[in-house]
Order: sequence, then structure tokens, then C-alpha cells
Amino acid sequence: MADSNPTAGQTAPDDSTEMAQPQSRRKGIIVVVIVVLAMVAAGLWWRSTFYEDTDDAQINGHLIQISSRIAGQVIKVDVDENQFVKAGDPIAELDPRDFQVAVDNAKAALASAEANAAAAQVAVPIATVNTGSNLSSANADVTGAQAAISQALQQLDAAKARVAQAQANDFKAQSDLTRYKPLVAKDVISKQQYDAAVAAADAAKAALADAQASQQAASDAVRVARERERQATAQLRYAQTGPQQVEAQSARARQALAQVAQAKAQLEQAQLNLSYTHITAPVSGIITRKSVEINQNVSVGQNLMTLVSLEDLWVTANFKETQLKHMTAGQSVEIHVDATGKDYKGRVTQIGGATGSVLSLFPPENATGNYVKVVQRVPVRIDFTDLKDEDSNHLLRPGLSVEPTVRVK
Repeated sequence: MADSNPTAGQTAPDDSTEMAQPQSRRKGIIVVVIVVLAMVAAGLWWRSTFYEDTDDAQINGHLIQISSRIAGQVIKVDVDENQFVKAGDPIAELDPRDFQVAVDNAKAALASAEANAAAAQVAVPIATVNTGSNLSSANADVTGAQAAISQALQQLDAAKARVAQAQANDFKAQSDLTRYKPLVAKDVISKQQYDAAVAAADAAKAALADAQASQQAASDAVRVARERERQATAQLRYAQTGPQQVEAQSARARQALAQVAQAKAQLEQAQLNLSYTHITAPVSGIITRKSVEINQNVSVGQNLMTLVSLEDLWVTANFKETQLKHMTAGQSVEIHVDATGKDYKGRVTQIGGATGSVLSLFPPENATGNYVKVVQRVPVRIDFTDLKDEDSNHLLRPGLSVEPTVRVK
């Protein structure tokens, strides 16, 4: 029967060593776990201290309402729904015939206005020369009329003197005739002497009548000379208004130039209206909500479609009011986009002036007095800084959800 005890030279297994190895492993695992937890806690503390993030954020952009600036009939539509267009690409075209006629009329009106302006400009120096000549002529006419009056007055005085002389001669002749009548009856004087006295009386009477007629003619000449003087004086006063006439002609010339400018403006407006018949994309983007069709009559300002711009995009992030303590404009942001799975760079541009609840269509009221404090959110604008490089294919769209993380410290 074999001995159950170990033979000589064999050693029994050390149970204490086998028990120590599992205990050391457990200690190592605990240490690793503690270190990992510490690192996680440190990371969480670091992130909560130096970063602020939110998942209540989306991409925003410009939604441009494409409308017609003139009323007309659509003859061509160049785009389809959800089509990408570049800035300047044709979108639609209106019938240009009416507007081309307006351009032709405006050109004709401009040509007429320019002709009138040229004539008015030429008339200014002509008016200047004419008024100067008229003034000189009027002065000469006034001087001549005054000289004629003086001469007529002298002739009138001479005629009056002749009338006085004729009256004296007539008085003497009539007196002699009166004296000769009784003498010829008594044959004191001869019949011949009496006939001579009768002839002399008749001649004196005729000479008086002639002198009186000459006096009347001289008086009429004075009246005519004075009338001519009044006419010459009136013409002189009119000629003296020459500077005002020149200024009036200059004003008409300026008015003609203003009418030229007005005609040019009307032509430019007509040309603009003609250019508005070609509706083009103001920026690059995607066409949506297209409602325009061929042969449709559109009015001014009527919405034809919506152009979603893909060039100027930004993020509107609604941060809690408790996250804004250290947030300021200019801080760097990392933006994660769910749709592309990529991260983009950005910076804080603006912090909203009011909370979202205040800016809502129906702001909350507390008429009952029962108040429950709710953490409010404030919209913060974040602009992309690497959009041209990271989104050259225009994968981002307004309305996509994003998760921005702001470095606040």
C-alpha cells in the first residue's frame, strides 16, 4: 500500500502566493478605474468650465423672394424647382415689346429736348446783341425826338410871330380900307388908290390866314414830335429791360437743359424697365416654391419663387441664460453638423437682445401671479469662418440641426 504523504524532496504548493496575485490584480484594476474616473471627471470639469454647448441650434440663411419689378406677361421660365443657380443666371423673362416702345419714345423725346436746348442756348447771345443794339437805337431815337421837339417849338414860335405880323398888317390894311371908303365916295382919292387898298386888305387877310395855318401846322408838328418822343421813350424803357430779357432767355435755356435732363431720366427709367424684363438670380442658391408659369400675367412685387442663398450662412444657437455668463462676441466655436457629420469652425458674432419667449408671437404673461421660474434661452449668432473651404460643394442648408461648442475661457 503506497504512502499518501509526499515523498522526500517534493515541496507542497504555497497557497499564500496564489492568494496574493488576484489581490494585486484587483488593486491594479481599481487604480486604473480610479484614474479613468478622475480623468473623466477632470475632462467634464474642463469642458463645463471652458466650453458651453447646446443642441438647440440650426443653420440660418437668406430666403430671397424673387419678384417682378414691372408688370408684364411671362414668355419664358428658365429654372425648375430645386435647381441650383449662380448669381446672374436667367430665371424668367417678360414680354419686352411694350417696354421697347417706351424706350423708343423716350429716345425721341430726348432728341427733341436736346434740339430745343440747343436753340435756346444759341438764342442767349443773340438776345444779348439785340438788346444792346435796341438800347443804343432807342437812345438815339429819344435824342432825335427831343431835337425834333425843339425844332418844332422854334418853328411854332416863328409861326406865331408871322401870325402876329400878319395880324398887324391885316389890321393896318383893314383900317386903311375903312378910311378910304368915304374918301373914294367924295372923290378925294382916286378909284385906283381905293382898289389898291382893297387888294392890300385882301392880301393882308390872306397872309393872316396863311400865317395862322402855318402856326397850326407848327403846333401839329410839335404834337407829333412829342408823340414821337413818347414812343421813343417807351422803346428806350423797353430796351433798358435788355438785361432782364437776356436773363429770361437764359432761364429758358436752363429750362431746356432741365427738360433734357428730365428726358434722359425718363429714357434711363424706360431702359431700366426694359432690363427688368430679364429676371436674373441675385445670388447663388437653390430655387424653391416656384409658382410662375409661361403666359402668366404678373404684377409689380408679385412673388414668383424663393431663392435659398447658400453663400451667406450662419448658425442661430439658443443657449440657456445660465450659459451666457462668460460668452462674448469673437469667441471661437466648433460647429458639428448632423447632416454631413463634419465639424466646422466659427465665431460668436452677436448675442440676442431678448429671450426667445419675449420674441415669440405670443409672449408669455403672468396675469394670475402664479410664477414658475423657467430657464430662458437667448439666441446667439455664430458665423462660419471656414465655409468657403469646407463647404465648396454647398452641402449645408438653412434649417439643418447643428451642435455648436463655444470656448468661453
